[in-house]
Amino acid sequence: MKIKNLKLILTIGIFVFSCNSFAQTQKDSIQEKKVDTLEVTKDKKWQFGLGFGLNFVGGTNINISPNLTYNLSNKIAFGMGIQYNYLALKDIQKTTTYGANAIFMYKPSQKIITLLEFAQLRVTSKSEIDNSKRKFWDSALFIGAGYNITNKITLGAKYNFLYDKDQSIYSSPIIPFVTISF
Repeated sequence: MKIKNLKLILTIGIFVFSCNSFAQTQKDSIQEKKVDTLEVTKDKKWQFGLGFGLNFVGGTNINISPNLTYNLSNKIAFGMGIQYNYLALKDIQKTTTYGANAIFMYKPSQKIITLLEFAQLRVTSKSEIDNSKRKFWDSALFIGAGYNITNKITLGAKYNFLYDKDQSIYSSPIIPFVTISF
């Protein structure tokens, strides 16, 4: 009888331990599959971005610049955009600009982005002081860098190599930017 009980206990013990190890193996393989599916994400080829700016210190400045970029790879992208800017300094001047730009971006890492941008803008400016109007074209060649705060928000600065203190519409050759991508 002791042998029958011992055989029964051994059989039950082997069955219990084999079920646990079988269940453990299944659980691990399921977890591995979840990790694998999370790592495999397909990058979007086309991205819509929107740059904007609002400033009400010393006047009113409103800027909006949507763009569309095509990702050649996870490191290189190029695209085009349009820009609109309104600047009003009370009792001094009102300036409106609109135009287009071409963008080339290189991403050395997931957090850092570098860019080369050419912009051509039509400028209309009206001086309140002497009631004069000016209309002209302004070009800008920017080289810049940004930091991806999230996958969709980039914060950075760019430098205008065509900046001319007396002729440029921009007040400084260095321009900060914020871009939101969709």
